[in-house]
Amino acid sequence: MLENKDDKSKYPHMSIQTKLLFIFLIITTVVFVVIIYIYFNINSMIENIDRVYGSNAMLNELQNELALTHRNLERFLDTKDTEALEGYFRSEQEYSKRLEKLNKITVYDANMMTEKNIYNMSQYYLKTADDAITAKRGRNIVRYKEYYEDASEMYEYINSYIYSLNNRQFQSNSDNYEILFSSLKRSETYNILILCIVSAINIILMILLTKSITNPLKELARAADEVAKGKLDIERLEVVSHDEVGIVTNAFNQMVESLKDYIEQIKSNMELESAMKERQLLMEAHLKDAQLKYLQAQINPHFLFNTLNAGAQLAMMEGADRTYHYVQNVADFFRYNVKKNNDVVTLREEIEMVDNYIYIINVRFSGDIHFKKNIDEELTNVQVPSMILQPIVENCINHGVRGITWENLIELSVYQERNQICISVRDNGIGISREKIDRIMSNKLGEEDLQNIVNGVGLNNVINRLRLFFERDDVIEITSAGENLGTEVAIYCPLEE
Repeated sequence: MLENKDDKSKYPHMSIQTKLLFIFLIITTVVFVVIIYIYFNINSMIENIDRVYGSNAMLNELQNELALTHRNLERFLDTKDTEALEGYFRSEQEYSKRLEKLNKITVYDANMMTEKNIYNMSQYYLKTADDAITAKRGRNIVRYKEYYEDASEMYEYINSYIYSLNNRQFQSNSDNYEILFSSLKRSETYNILILCIVSAINIILMILLTKSITNPLKELARAADEVAKGKLDIERLEVVSHDEVGIVTNAFNQMVESLKDYIEQIKSNMELESAMKERQLLMEAHLKDAQLKYLQAQINPHFLFNTLNAGAQLAMMEGADRTYHYVQNVADFFRYNVKKNNDVVTLREEIEMVDNYIYIINVRFSGDIHFKKNIDEELTNVQVPSMILQPIVENCINHGVRGITWENLIELSVYQERNQICISVRDNGIGISREKIDRIMSNKLGEEDLQNIVNGVGLNNVINRLRLFFERDDVIEITSAGENLGTEVAIYCPLEE
């Protein structure tokens, strides 16, 4: 399966909520900046347009105040009305304020010079008008008429100058207005274009964001549908971010891996269970075969036990102690073979059966078989298949020491060797060839070897059951140093068993 690829998301550790909020803030900020820009741009254009005709408005207001001042002057001179005099002073003061907005310095500009002339003439006009009012109030009729005539003449000049300046500025301002209005139209077009671009960018950002969320979800849904159909050999989904979708995707990948491991474990357990059942059946088959071979009779075991027990009781009643012990050992020997049908006993029980067997054989051969034991009693609680030692000892007697001219010796040893228990059965008989050992260990004995039930089927049965029980091939070893140098059969049991 593929490993997790590097995160491709620019912000892989953001949650979906944070991403949405981040994009919303960006879009809102961009839109806000654009709106502020458009607002100030339009206001600036409007202010420029307003300023275009501001000079004309100022001249109109100046001309109106001048006319009002002159009317109040005439009214006072005609009626000497106090209200007219107050109106004159108010209009004069307002007119003087507006005059301050005019140019007062010498510049090389016709309009500016006209403003300067209007200012100077207005100052002379206001002084003459004030003199006329003073003369009127002093009842100096001759002087106030002269001042009034001068003021009226100056009034006409000022009106003429203001009108001329107003016309020139209006023409100039009209041209500027056309330019500013065209600029305003262009600005409107540019603003619409900017809004369209910003909207397009916002749409692209939203599409990219939604794709970054929906694409992994689509892949996850597709993979989940495949798993639901029973297809587990899918590629590992790529985790492109560590948000909620990434967490779910990673959990899904782990779930698929766990399902695969679980299914493999179930298969392995089923195979192991099947192998164990097969092994158990084989061991039971070998055990039954061994029991049948050792009994070598088709009589009812219970009838045999009853008969042997009756013989033992008869010998005891007649005082034949040796006969009693012999018959009792024979009964115990056959009883062990029949009752230990569960195929698992302790090593101590196997050794006790060998003791019974040696006793029976020595009665038969007048004590010619010398049997020695070198046993570590702490190791005799280990569990082993039943009926594995007696066939080996019987094989040593029938094919090892029988017929030799020197002492018949069989030695049974139990000791610890590194991390395993060694059970050794050694004789000092005629030995065995390397070729025959190989045939025994590989279950390839010939017809001449199988003629004797113990040498053939019995020993092979022991080897097969030991291999099945300990689940290893090197559980037994047969060695011989050479002709007339004896044979050793060693069984190796794992110490933990």
